Amino acid sequence: MTLSGSPLQALLVVDVQSTSVTGAGAVPGAALLLDRTTDLIARARAGGALVVHIQNDGSAGAGDEPHTPGWELHLPVEAGTGEFVVRKSRDDGFEGTSLGGLLADRGVRGLVVCGLMSEMCVQATARGALARGYRVVLPYDAHATHNIPAAPGISEEIPAAAASRVAAWAISNEAEVTARAADVAFAPLPSLTH
Repeated sequence: MTLSGSPLQALLVVDVQSTSVTGAGAVPGAALLLDRTTDLIARARAGGALVVHIQNDGSAGAGDEPHTPGWELHLPVEAGTGEFVVRKSRDDGFEGTSLGGLLADRGVRGLVVCGLMSEMCVQATARGALARGYRVVLPYDAHATHNIPAAPGISEEIPAAAASRVAAWAISNEAEVTARAADVAFAPLPSLTH
């Protein structure tokens, strides 16, 4: 599958933090998620695209409480002009953060969203980008979540893969959902003159 449209000049890596990809708290399929996300980061870097790692600041006692081992970004960040970390405290990576300004200052029009959790921060950040007029691509194999626990009288446990699929489906009328991260290609940031 070839994606067409405005260039994909940025990659948003949402909440790929140790608490959710290692140990007992790891999402199902964490190894696959990490493999796909690592590949996306490498290709974004090689293509001259902006890479933004979004890091959630959880509440006291949460697995992603700031400055605890679970809060740490699991994948390394390359310091330099093309890679940044944006901290957030809400689901939408744009809300109350510098993300919008960071993208606008660099002339980004199209971006890829990957990471955790599919139905929460990934979907909210993708919706935030759509609301701001960005072209958004969501690779299905590069976002994940936990199983949704059973709700007595409502439903049995919902497998993580089904929850991720529904999260992608819920925004597929606005965002481009592709089955494979490998189908995504990146373009360099535009040259901006000030």
